[in-house]
Order: sequence, then C-alpha cells, then structure tokens
Amino acid sequence: MKKHLFPVFLLLFGANAYAQQDFFALAGKDTPSIIFNDFRAIDAANGVSGEKIFTADTAAKVFSQTRNGAVTEDKNSYNNSQAVAMAALAFDASNNNLLYMPMFSSNIYVLNQKTKEITLIENSVARVTSCDINSHITRMATGYDGNIYAMNNSGTQFLQISKKNNQYIVNDLGIVKDDASNGKNSFTTIESGFGGDMIADADNNFYVFATSGNVFKVSTKDLKAKFVGKITGLPENYSVNGSAVNVKGNVVIASAKGAALYEVDLKTLQAKQIPGEQNLHIYDLASKYFANDRANSLNALAGIDIYPTRVDEHFINVAVNDKNVKGNIKLNVFDISGKNVFKQTLSVKDGSLNEQVYLKNLINGAYIVSIASESGKILMNKKILVTE
Repeated sequence: MKKHLFPVFLLLFGANAYAQQDFFALAGKDTPSIIFNDFRAIDAANGVSGEKIFTADTAAKVFSQTRNGAVTEDKNSYNNSQAVAMAALAFDASNNNLLYMPMFSSNIYVLNQKTKEITLIENSVARVTSCDINSHITRMATGYDGNIYAMNNSGTQFLQISKKNNQYIVNDLGIVKDDASNGKNSFTTIESGFGGDMIADADNNFYVFATSGNVFKVSTKDLKAKFVGKITGLPENYSVNGSAVNVKGNVVIASAKGAALYEVDLKTLQAKQIPGEQNLHIYDLASKYFANDRANSLNALAGIDIYPTRVDEHFINVAVNDKNVKGNIKLNVFDISGKNVFKQTLSVKDGSLNEQVYLKNLINGAYIVSIASESGKILMNKKILVTE
C-alpha cells in the first residue's frame, strides 16, 4: 500500500511545515546563464528556501527502467541526471517523488526524496534536440488525474507520464495549437508564448505561464491554447520561469534571473511580491496543489484530508485534525452519474482521526468522496481517480 506522506493536518503547524513538505524549486547557480544547482523545498508563504534535496554535486545513483539496473552517466552530456540545463519539474505527491527532465534531452528522471535514488526513464517518445529551441521541454506539472504532464516550448509535443505496474509509460497527446482568438498573443511564437512553466486545475486543464508573463489556458479536450491575459504588477523585464499553485489556490511564480517570488491571483492575474529572499534563481516550481480546487483550499483550513487522489490499490486514508469535528462522520462515494456507490461511518475522537478505508467493488474511474458530519453538513468533497 502506498502511503501519502503529507496529510493536511501538517499544514496546521504553520507555513514552514507545509512549505517543507509539498512546494519545491529547481534552483540554479547565481550566474547569468542557466546552470543547475539543486532541487530544494521552498516556503511558498514567506519566500524562503528550505532543505536542499539533491544538488549538482550529489553522488547520483541512477537506475535504468529499461535496462533494469544501475547505469553510469556521462556528466559532460545533455543526457544525465545532473545536466547543466534543466527547466522542468513536477511533484508526484502519491509517491513522494520529484520528476524532472533536462532541457536538451528526452530523458525523464524520477528522484526518490527519501533514498535519493534516481530512476531513468529512457524516453523515445519525445523528440528533443539541443539545437532546436522549439523542442526543448520547459514545462512540467502533475495533473489532477495523478499523471505527470510535460510540454515543449512550441507545444508540438504534449507528454503524459503515467505509472502502471511499477513502470513509467510515456504517451504523446498531440500538438497544442493557438485558439483562433489569440491574435498577436500567440502561444506558438517565442516572443509571446515560449518558456515558463505550467500548472493544472481541478478539471485537468493546464495554465501555461510563458516567460513573457502571458498566460494561456490549455484544454486537454481539444488541445487548444487560449490566451487568458498578461500578469500585471511585476517588475520590468521580470522573466517568468517557474509556476506552482500554493495552498490558498493562488499561483506562485519565480524567475531564473535572480529575483523575488510573486503570488498571482489566477482570476485577475495581479501579482504581489512575497517577502523573503530577493535573489533566487529558480528555473521551475512544483507543488501538490491545483487551481480552482475548492475542496483543497477548504480542507487545508478545516484540517480534513483524503489521500491519495489517485487510488491504485483501492485504499484511501481519511485524516482529521480539527477540534470542531466531533462524533461520527459519514463517508459517501458517488460515481460520475451521482449514484452513491459506497458509504461508511467513521468515528472521530477528540477531533482526531487517521483511518484507512477499503473501497471495495469500485471499478476504474472518477468518483467524488464526500465527508459529512452527524447532522448531515458537508465538510468536504474531493475528486479521486480509481485505477488498476
């Protein structure tokens, strides 16, 4: 049984607690050019760096998924786990792993935070060449369905990285094209759409934050990128290179040029500087949160969580840490048609609960898990995806 390591009750210890658990940065050296330095935890509320998880100087233990064994990499090549140029990072909260890709390589790496071991996914699907800026992978994020997604600069490759039977599988979802309404704010041209990062929302759409500060919403249904607007409130020449959603549902952005972090309201695209370090060189950001996910924002405050959201062994964990929640709570699971397909009553003692629930007889698919008090008041709703 995979254990989700970050129940929401940890958030109640304050900003430092959650920042060290679920918000990460791909950081560079203090130089004008892109030079990888480390992966680190970030306090997204206070703009302060935390633990360095893996650095350019760490002795790397790399295991090839294809060759099923340890490999020795050429540190002077673009195809290695500590390559100089990297700009794509995602956090797989279900497995506590960081996934990333070198900018000039098709290789995908999975870093286990606990053991520091790295799994190499030798990816033949992505077509990346060092001399073609259009093909460089610069955006990466975890989707609401639990899969990892990556996109190159021009949107000609939109990759889905999924895990099945302990093996990572890469699929090319197709070409992302400009919506007809974009006009001069084109997603597929370097001046207005290239670089940056992306985040996911609760409907499994993606928002791409271009280096220019332009924001595009990418629909996974039709693979169209629609121009949403341009971020305001940033210093002149601020380069947007990293983006991730914080616990409040806002987007935190970072720059590779050595600057402060900013919090952006996705509805208004207004940016507000986060206090803290002012000279961070951040090439990418990653977190476990999603835009427009009302359940996540409310749960963080209420001290209630259900995890993991990607359920591959038919077990979920229910965690409560809130003195206002008393007695029995009712857990109901609804399928996409609204039919109640599972129910169970759980007992909360002294505002605390941490219980594993077996979701028997549920077939693969999306469900809504609802938690209600004894009186019937809904305390939370959360979407889960049951897989093999």
